[in-house]
Amino acid sequence: MERPILASIDTGALSHNLARVRELVGNSRIWSVVKARAYGHSLKAALAGLGQTDGFALLDLDDARWLRAQGWDKRILLLEGLFNEDDLSSVIELRCDLVVHCAEQVSWLEKQSHPITVFLKLNSGMNRLGFTPDAYRLAYHRLHAQGHHVHHMTHFANADRVDREPSVGAQMECFSKTIDGLQGETSLANSAAVLWHRNALGDWVRPGIMLHGISPTGAYKDIEHAHLKTVMSLSSKIIAVQELQAGDAVGYGARYVAKQAMRIGVIACGYADGYPRHAVDGTPVWVSGPTDKTSGIICPIAGQVSMDMLTIDLSHAPWATLGTSVELWGKNLPVDDVANQAQTIGYELVCAIAPRVPVEII
Repeated sequence: MERPILASIDTGALSHNLARVRELVGNSRIWSVVKARAYGHSLKAALAGLGQTDGFALLDLDDARWLRAQGWDKRILLLEGLFNEDDLSSVIELRCDLVVHCAEQVSWLEKQSHPITVFLKLNSGMNRLGFTPDAYRLAYHRLHAQGHHVHHMTHFANADRVDREPSVGAQMECFSKTIDGLQGETSLANSAAVLWHRNALGDWVRPGIMLHGISPTGAYKDIEHAHLKTVMSLSSKIIAVQELQAGDAVGYGARYVAKQAMRIGVIACGYADGYPRHAVDGTPVWVSGPTDKTSGIICPIAGQVSMDMLTIDLSHAPWATLGTSVELWGKNLPVDDVANQAQTIGYELVCAIAPRVPVEII
């Protein structure tokens, strides 16, 4: 008997979201960012749903090798470039483009006569990876002199600040000033910039989280205007129902105490499945209705999430019983709504789905 938890990945929704990105970015080409197992959705699903993209952007050579083995013949960008010089032969074999963000990587490429397509990264204010404006042009000329095809990249720190400052203006100004007069294409926009700063796209955009129907801000309402579709649904079932009296406590630490007689539903999902242990009482769970025609209802978590189970208040779902289906997040319940209650972001929840959770690609 299989445990009832399941992560369903909708490749049609991925395709829809990619088409929406194309409508938003006009003539810009698209690097579909599929790092971290395509944000927890799997490379297999990404390849099936995002096949019309111009290229995939990721971190690991093993992922690039897998894509090539599946027949992917278009471009692949390694977002953090080389981690050591010995990887250059694999980069050439797999025909990868490289982000170059430090002097050591420049030195490694200066020893390589085979021309490689490079996106040189400017630190325009993120202060994470990239060359300072003073060092950028020298790195560009060194790579260009060696025969590599050099393009320009930066990454926005505050593009997700909807209607607030600071935004992308200062970084855009820094980027434009630094690359002035240098040949090459540009890549600037992440998901947030695609959604809210379409004056800052560049020749190549880099959407990631929005392709999966999740908001860069952590608030689903912020992306409703983009008409994106939810890709991942995490579902399970009620495996037990407890009848409590006033004063009875639920779960470890007796965090939740019943104020009156009530029913508690026990769901086969816990922190070992990737559900956040720090989800507070009141975090929403969608419970299916009594018939196929009923849309269902939100029931709140009541009690500490444990390794394999969580518990919900069934006071407003009197029909719910053993075997009733629930959705932890998905098409009926945005993952952002769950993440907000757990004081995190949707990115973390979908990336944290545990290997023991079965995945269905549809």
